Amino acid sequence: MPRHRKGVRAIGYHHGDLRRTVLAAAVDAIGESGLDSWSLRELARRAGVSHAAPAHHFGDKAGLLTALAAEGYALLADALAAAGPDFLEAGLAYVRFAVAHPVHFGVMFQPKIYRADDEAVQVARERAGRLLRQGAETVGSTADGGATTARAGWSIAHGFASLWIAGAIPVPPGTDPLDAARPVLARLLGR
Repeated sequence: MPRHRKGVRAIGYHHGDLRRTVLAAAVDAIGESGLDSWSLRELARRAGVSHAAPAHHFGDKAGLLTALAAEGYALLADALAAAGPDFLEAGLAYVRFAVAHPVHFGVMFQPKIYRADDEAVQVARERAGRLLRQGAETVGSTADGGATTARAGWSIAHGFASLWIAGAIPVPPGTDPLDAARPVLARLLGR
């Protein structure tokens, strides 16, 4: 029978959703101390599972970061789908996603730290890209099917989100990121 310590779940065979628990612990650890200052052993401790459990499930740090990237792209695609076909709303959904999920956002766009050729990453990334391109096509047709407009919108939304997360945009305290992003993104559309 596993021993119980005050404030720590027992380490046992049945845990529930171990994958979700370890990913949540990773988001917390990375959010607190950055991408370089955590270990699978620390995640196990945070999650209240055996030290081998994260390695058994993800293999190594790159495997865990791959799962975070795939989850991030899926969350982004869901946000873009919920925004509908309006390109401005898609840009705002992008910023909203980044601000709500800064750890995922930070991992997703550093493909050297995870397995970018992973099928789950590729499928989720392509879905997000397809939704962004569909929004770009509503702005007007171009010779490249909206790819340049999609890249321009992505660049502006991504740059704004990155600057916002870094605290580099000088705005009054309490400013809503979407209120600040709307006129910037609207400029791209000539609105």
